[in-house]
Amino acid sequence: MNITLSPEQEQFIQSQIARGKYQNVEQVIKEALTILEIINQENDQKRLEELKAKIAMGLEDVKQGKVTDGELVFERLQERLRSEFGLEE
Repeated sequence: MNITLSPEQEQFIQSQIARGKYQNVEQVIKEALTILEIINQENDQKRLEELKAKIAMGLEDVKQGKVTDGELVFERLQERLRSEFGLEE
């Protein structure tokens, strides 16, 4: 795989090597990809937790009887589409 880096990115990589934290470009790139993977996993976990919270709220609404019949929802959506877009039945 070949990649093209901007001059700023190349300079940053070289500065990291010069500081002595990394011995070569491969180590810098490997570390950057590891950090990216961790960030992606954290974002996925956050989205999962948000989804679980929304499901819990929905289940609580159901327990409290705060629900709308699905057929009624679709009827309302169809009416809205017809009125907004002039669709006929």
